[in-house]
Amino acid sequence: MIQTADRLKTVQEYYFSKKLREVRGLMAKGRPIINMGIGSPDLAPSENVITAIQNAVTDNGAHQYQSYQGLPELREAISEFYNAKFGVTADPANEILPLMGSKEGIMHISMAFLNEGDEVLIPNPGYPTYTAVSKLVGAVPQYYDLVADNGWFPDLEELEKEDLSKVKIMWLSYPHMPTGATATKLQFEKLIAFAQRNNILLINDNPYSFVLNDNPTSILSIDGAKEVALELNSLSKTFNMAGWRVGMVLGSEENLNSILKVKTNMDSGMFYGIQKGAIAALGSSQEWFDNLNSVYSRRRELMLRLVKKLGCTSDATAVGMFVWAKLPYGVPSAEEFIDNILYDKDIFITPGTIFGSNGEGYIRFSLCVTEEKIQEAIDRF
Repeated sequence: MIQTADRLKTVQEYYFSKKLREVRGLMAKGRPIINMGIGSPDLAPSENVITAIQNAVTDNGAHQYQSYQGLPELREAISEFYNAKFGVTADPANEILPLMGSKEGIMHISMAFLNEGDEVLIPNPGYPTYTAVSKLVGAVPQYYDLVADNGWFPDLEELEKEDLSKVKIMWLSYPHMPTGATATKLQFEKLIAFAQRNNILLINDNPYSFVLNDNPTSILSIDGAKEVALELNSLSKTFNMAGWRVGMVLGSEENLNSILKVKTNMDSGMFYGIQKGAIAALGSSQEWFDNLNSVYSRRRELMLRLVKKLGCTSDATAVGMFVWAKLPYGVPSAEEFIDNILYDKDIFITPGTIFGSNGEGYIRFSLCVTEEKIQEAIDRF
């Protein structure tokens, strides 16, 4: 048998890949599983988006290789979107790079900036892919604590007491996944100053800004941010285009050129029709965002009833398409709690522990479930 690379020993199969296989197995046996685990939008993109991709497939050159940097009009649309929604000015020629999903960007950025042995600051709790990718490129994860008492924001004074000499990158995610916490401009200013003092590259992973959030904010809106920060974003959540795989990274020309060196060796450009659909999505009216939030607001109201039914509590100010809930006092294990519900009530909920040790004592509900299914889940209790 051919031996696999040593790097595979540093990571495990992604939790949802493994757990959803188990869930599908239960469904195949006839179990009426309600999946509240994963944030895959069940709603459709707008009609304008669907029409745009349909019309695009007949354009000349639609089926040829596309530019590694995406269509100029796509970069222009991203630039206009960021200016209108975040007040951020980004040059479409050299400060914007479309990606095949922001998850791709996590790998590209890590490959572009991390050497073996470099350290990476990763939020605990936080998106598991930050850890997995860091290990795959030979970097060393260093976790910084996020706790409810500090609004799920890092204690930068405590963090700066540590030896940061080997730290190259710090991953952020505001609005935060999985808790739904937001960061203010003042907090972003503190992060930028921290990065400047310690020569660290910040990356804010920002796909949830427009879901149940009245104040969308970008770290790039802070003066001097482009010197030390990149921002990842995605059309997956905001425009119900998760399967289309459309993301972007914004930052300085120098940093984006470094990422482009990796990207040009990893793919051969995004399909033309998908880019045209993305352009249409980015031009959506305020009505699109209002209607989307109306749906998620009704779902959240119902989901909070389920949270209460389970004896849990949650933060009403949290944003995004998840509800992060604290388990009742005395529950020993989040994973045991959700497994009991899965096998007793046929409902799959995500345990907070998959996001890090600070996720123990919490569970996460996805709002990518119809109101009827949420009500059914409530009725099962």
